[in-house]
Order: sequence, then C-alpha cells, then structure tokens
Amino acid sequence: MIVPMIKYDFVLHYGCYENFLEQLQELGLVDITTTGWEPSEDDRRLLAQIEQHRQAANRFKDLTARKDFTPGEPFASGKEAFVHYQEAVREIESLTARIARLHKEADELAVWGEFSPEKIARLEESGVELRFFSTYDKDFDNHVATWREQYIIERIASEEGFTYFVAIVSPDTDVAINAQELRKPDATRNDKLREIASLEAELEKWNRQLARCAASQEAIAAHEKSLRERLQFRQVHDSGKSAADGSLVLLEGWATCETADKVDAMLEEFSDLIYLKSDPTPDDDTPILLKNNRFARLFELIGRFYSLPKYGTMDLTPYFGPFYMIFFGFCLGDGGYGLLFVLAGLLMRWKGGMKLRQTAGLTIWCGAATVLFGLLTGSFFGVQLAGLPLFSQFRDYFLSSEKLFNLSIALGLIQILFGMALKTAVTTRLFGFRYALSTIGWMIVIVSTIAAMFLPDLGLTGFSMSSIGYLICLGIGLFMMLFLNSPGKNPLANFGAGLWNTYNDVTGLMSDVLSYIRLFAIGLSGSVLALVFNDLALGLSPDIPVVGVIVTIIILLIGHGINLFMSSLGSFVHPMRLTFVEFYKNAGFEESQRPFTPFKHDTKNQA
Repeated sequence: MIVPMIKYDFVLHYGCYENFLEQLQELGLVDITTTGWEPSEDDRRLLAQIEQHRQAANRFKDLTARKDFTPGEPFASGKEAFVHYQEAVREIESLTARIARLHKEADELAVWGEFSPEKIARLEESGVELRFFSTYDKDFDNHVATWREQYIIERIASEEGFTYFVAIVSPDTDVAINAQELRKPDATRNDKLREIASLEAELEKWNRQLARCAASQEAIAAHEKSLRERLQFRQVHDSGKSAADGSLVLLEGWATCETADKVDAMLEEFSDLIYLKSDPTPDDDTPILLKNNRFARLFELIGRFYSLPKYGTMDLTPYFGPFYMIFFGFCLGDGGYGLLFVLAGLLMRWKGGMKLRQTAGLTIWCGAATVLFGLLTGSFFGVQLAGLPLFSQFRDYFLSSEKLFNLSIALGLIQILFGMALKTAVTTRLFGFRYALSTIGWMIVIVSTIAAMFLPDLGLTGFSMSSIGYLICLGIGLFMMLFLNSPGKNPLANFGAGLWNTYNDVTGLMSDVLSYIRLFAIGLSGSVLALVFNDLALGLSPDIPVVGVIVTIIILLIGHGINLFMSSLGSFVHPMRLTFVEFYKNAGFEESQRPFTPFKHDTKNQA
C-alpha cells in the first residue's frame, strides 16, 4: 500500500533557518521538496569527493580479496585515511606508469648489451661518434659491404629478424645508410633495471599505506556518509525560497500521517515559525513510501526496476507479486533448477545477512514456484519423469505441451482481467463509479465471450455464442463501452470516441494476450535444451568405465550450467516485461519518480 502523506508549508525567519534545518535533520521524519535545485561549484566538488569515496570502496573490495593482502594499522579517522588514500593512489599510479615505461626502455636497450655511456661521451669529445641503427637481417646482409666502404660498421645483435648495428663516424657527419636510425642510448639495460628496483621499493611503501587505508575502510565509509549528509543539508538549505527581502524563508515538506504528531511537536518549539498542514492534491509532487506485508515486500525489488506508483493511485506490488512468481516458475519450469534456486536463496539468507534478505526471500519463492511447475510438467534436470517406471502411474497428470500453451493464454487473460478490475476500483475511488463504466463494459464483453466459447464444451449449452443470455451481456457491455466512456459529454461524441477506443483496445488486447505465449515458449525451450544436454552427455561419453562417468558429469555440468543461466535470465526478464507492459497498462498504472526520502542523519558517529 501507499503510505498516506501530510503536506507541510513552512514560513520562518531567516535567522533561525539553519537551526531549524538542524533540528529537522535530527528528527529525521520530514521529506523536503528540493525540486529545481542546482548544485554550486562547492556542491560539485562535494559530489566529486563522494564519487571518489565510492571508487575507494570498490578498490578496497578488490584489494582485500587478494590472498596476499595484509592489512596495516588503521588511521585515526576516516578523513585522515581518505587523504592518505588519495595520496597513495596518486603515487601508485605515477610509479606504476614510470615502471612500465622503464621496462619498455630496458627491453629496447637489451639488444645493445653492456656498455659505458660515459665512454661513449668521451669518444665524442675526442672526435669519434657512434650512430645506432636497426634494419631487417636480409637488408643488412645485402648492404653491409657497401656501407663499410664509407663507414666503420659493427653488428651488435640480431633479434626477431632485425639486425642492430652501429656506425663509427666523425661528429656532424651526414650518414647515408638506408636503415632506421635509433636514439642514442643514455643508459644500459642494467641501469634501467636498477632504477626499476628502486621505484618498486618505493611502490611497495605506498602499497603498505594503501593497505592501512583499506584497514580504515569502515571509517572512510562513515566519512562518505558525513559528506552525503553535508550535501543533503546544502541541497535542502538552497531549496528554501526567499521572501520579504530575504528576511523570510518558504519551504515545503512531507511527512507520513503516522509520524505527523511527532513532527507537530517539534514544530511547536519554534516561535519564529508558521506552518500549514494540508492533504496532498493531484498537482503536488507527493513523495511515495510503500508499506506491504512480508510477502509482498519481496516484490518491491521488482517494481522498483520500473517506477513507483503515483500518490493517490494504487500500489500494485501485492497484486503482481504472485503472478510474477508463477510466471517465473512457468518460464524456468524444471523442478531440479527450482530446487537449486531454493538452496541458493537459503544460502544467501544464511550468509548474506540483512543486505541480501529481500533478494534471498524472492529467490526462495521463485524457486518454489519453479519446483511446483517442474512437478506439474514432470521435468527434473531435463529428465522426463513420465518416462520413468516409478512415475508411470502419474503420467496422465503431467501437463502436456498443448495444456501448457493453453495455460499460458489462460494466465494472461486472468491477469489482464484482474488488472481491469483494479483499474475499476482505482477509477471509482478517485473519480466516481460512472467513470469506470467503460472498463466494466470491456470486462463484461470479455468474460461473457470466453464463457460462451468454452461452457458448451463442458456440457453447459444454455450459454453459447448464439444464446439470448450471451447477446444480452454483449449488448450491455458494448453500450457501456461506446456510450459511457466519457460521462457528461454529448452521446454522439461519446459514440465516436468509443468506436475509436474500441478499435485500439481490441487490437491492444489481442497483442497483450498473445504476449503471454512467451511463458510457454521460454519454458519449452529450456526443457528441450535440458533434454538435449542429457542426451549429449550419455551419447558422447566413452565406454571406458571411469572416464565415461567423468566425461558424462563434465558435459552435464557445463550443459546444464549454460541452460540454467540462459533460462534464469529469460525467467527473470520476461515476467517483468509482462508485468510492466501488459498488467500495468490494463491496471491503469501511473508512475512517480519521487521516493519518500526523509531529511535525516545517516550515521551517529561523524568521521
């Protein structure tokens, strides 16, 4: 359900503005409207710091996951730890880049072997210059004799098809050698390696400082929360509207009806404050807070992938939750896979703590639905139970492909009609019963048509497509659709609008119903793939006793792993698509992008 809200309009003297906000933040029960807030330069710097804290948390997560990680002594505060973290990261990145560059230079110098750069410099002072070249081995062999007619040529090394050589000439001589001239080396490979060793020792020092920062990550996280609070305070502070030449401030806030008494008690303590309470109107951007039972609360995780409901409408979470669970089980459709989901959910609940409690509960319920559909279809890790002697007596009770196809269509019709019924309830509550008559007419036409099509097959011939009862229901429904779709308007205008709406609704309804065939298609494809991998495992395994078993197990693990991943992904996405498109549309869902976010302290211990 959507928690009822109370709107507050505050008018207070600017002198007590910050004190009022501090008390409001301490209370932590009021959501302040900050629509239109634009961050200043200081706010942007604060946002950048918050993002750097988030990156630090990710880096610490990777760092502490290493087997060789040794935490150092924590810093005294989160702020100090973060300053040292920034310094360490900056130096580590610089040193890492320098070491990588030196490794490249060392590799390039390796071909020249050991030499003395000082002796080369003394030779140049005495009138002898060394010029360094490289070329293909073939080109060197073909031209070296010609080059030696003019210069002293010495081959130094040959690696990977290239020859490295030097030409000994007089200073400032134009050397006409058709080869790639290289920069004169100013150091040897060993010189570079010694420099690398020195930098790596320095890098280790900064890595130890980073380890100390990782040991202080809880304090850094607390410091990040304090920064978020500071940013939130600035955002709220700057959202106040100035009035009376800056002496007054106007502010809008929201609180739940349950906590309004506590808010009123705090507000009464301020003598320089006037506040007005009112109920939300359709024009207000009212924040949304959902409150559901333990089962429905699990599916709020799914609903938030799309949007929150608009205030004054209906929270559809308790109504789409059971359908989503059933659709998930329909798509995955294998009892063995469902059992794995149940076990994974129990493991998350045991190891994940409160953070994964909602995800674990959702996984367990979806896994249980999958186990149920696996029992209905007779599939367990791709093994068809109907073919086993133990389950042969239940063969007629397992659902065939034809029954699954019909079931997917039936579930679609049930959810669409249920969505229409919810839309009728919401429309009646918001605008009055007469505005829901058109939707009721649609429901009458659909239900009566389905009944007329299938009741004769059950032996009930009194209500068929040609019966008086069906024609009366059809006439009533069409009249409500065509003439009661816009109460208060001209009947002819209603009729024209009704015809247009009927055309759109009929085509839309057909596509909506057909969309539910995806439940059957995804479930069938997963079952077929599981069966194929079982056949491959048995067919490709050699007849060698131990080796055959190992090969079979490997194929089964890889095959079912791939199938489980792909089927799970489809089972997660496609029921969500049916919920957000078909069900939400027929239920008249209206969205809101503003969750109820009280202005409060995130942590009691500031870092």
